[in-house]
Amino acid sequence: MRMKILLISPEYEDTFWNLKKVLRILGKRAAYPPLGLLTVAGLLPEEWDRKVVDLNCEKLTNEAIKWADFVFISAIVGQKNSTKQIIETIHKIGKPIVAGGPLFTTGWEEFSGKVEHIFIGEAENTFQEFINDVKNNSLKEFYESKSFPEISKAPIPKWELVNFRYYNSMAIQFSRGCPYNCEFCDVVHLNGKNPRLKGVDQLLAELDSLYQAGWHAAIFFVDDNFIGNKGRLKKEYLPALIEWQQKRKYPFTFSTQVSIDLADDPKLMRMLTEAGFATVFIGIETPNTESLMECGKRQNQDRDMVQSVKAIQNMGIEVNGGFIIGFDSDESSIFENQIEFIQKSGIVTSMVGLLNVFPKSRLHERLKQSNRLIDPDDNTSEISSLNFIPVMDSNQLIKGYMDVVSTIYSPSHYYPRIKTFLREFNPRRINTLTLRFYHIRALFASIWVLGMIQTGRHYYWQLLLWTLFRRPGLIPYAIGLPLGLIHFRSLSWVKQYDAYFRAI
Repeated sequence: MRMKILLISPEYEDTFWNLKKVLRILGKRAAYPPLGLLTVAGLLPEEWDRKVVDLNCEKLTNEAIKWADFVFISAIVGQKNSTKQIIETIHKIGKPIVAGGPLFTTGWEEFSGKVEHIFIGEAENTFQEFINDVKNNSLKEFYESKSFPEISKAPIPKWELVNFRYYNSMAIQFSRGCPYNCEFCDVVHLNGKNPRLKGVDQLLAELDSLYQAGWHAAIFFVDDNFIGNKGRLKKEYLPALIEWQQKRKYPFTFSTQVSIDLADDPKLMRMLTEAGFATVFIGIETPNTESLMECGKRQNQDRDMVQSVKAIQNMGIEVNGGFIIGFDSDESSIFENQIEFIQKSGIVTSMVGLLNVFPKSRLHERLKQSNRLIDPDDNTSEISSLNFIPVMDSNQLIKGYMDVVSTIYSPSHYYPRIKTFLREFNPRRINTLTLRFYHIRALFASIWVLGMIQTGRHYYWQLLLWTLFRRPGLIPYAIGLPLGLIHFRSLSWVKQYDAYFRAI
């Protein structure tokens, strides 16, 4: 039996993470390919036909839907609106839908009866059952994994199904799960508390597959916490990554997500930089100790977080940070404190959001019991929304949040923050930069848009001159980092905040 499978990645909503304007400047359409779908494609029988449509890069046509026997959709909460539209379109054409991913694992109740087949949890344990049911014409509505599968079961993603030119970075996965269990986070529910690791050979085989496919640029490790098992990482994996990179003269630059306790391990930081890691994302959340205790962010407690960030920057790793406002313990001082911390830390890419309640998280269960969920059936990821009743007056909370966002993404704060970062940053020069066309596009866009057109251009030229005389080796960062301002100031909800402030 030869089946035709259409795999669809819905469009991401307009958030911090969707760098549409900057990506267009670079000649790209999306930040990363749909890794989950490409992995699922690798689980399909080899004789089955498969196509991938990433709505962040291309349009979904009726002809593509009509071609398929089954339409697969994989989505996270930040793709919910697009997912609903896709489901409606597919049903009009009359094709069966197979859905999975975090959106359906934590919110399957909303889609039951609207989607023919739903995978709950990771697919490696249940996918063969689905294949058998297709062949036996005995398909079920739900395929639920009762345990977390060995990640060694994951196949090499089917890279040939996407156009590399569309993407700014490739994505691979080394582990699943996180040893921490923050109250607002749903990762432990989705992937477990004990990190499951791929084998060294399996990881290197995935890198080889990308290298041989012609990709020689950035790779993002999508792990929930890349350093979740520090011992094995330092003993087995990083030495293998370092050797692999050295033999091939460092074709890849890596980025990933880690916890702030990375700063406590100088050896680990040195090994990461030697392996080619240049950027990490860290959930800082808040400088308020009471709020950290409230949400169970124990790894951030009892430390000078500004110094921890600078310790990582000093080792040559750029830190991007996530921040949250709206904890029960937050008082009116939180707004100025967040601004002050962000400026002092030199975290240029500071992603600040209102607390959002994700389904199946510990926070969701706590607020549900106290009747504080505004609409339990509407768990969107819009960073500006409130889907719960906060302790602080909601108008004060939203106004204060708007003030934080408007301030940190004003030129008077953004450019000095870049300078603070450049003072601390000491990159290890492992490999020389391969000049690519998108670097030239970025250079001209940076000079033209930020240096000539946008307000605050004198800050831009001051930064370039300062860098030229004080840190000349970091000129590429002084040109590239300001491009983020184009993105952050272009977000629709940031513009709404600016209008709001002008009106009051």
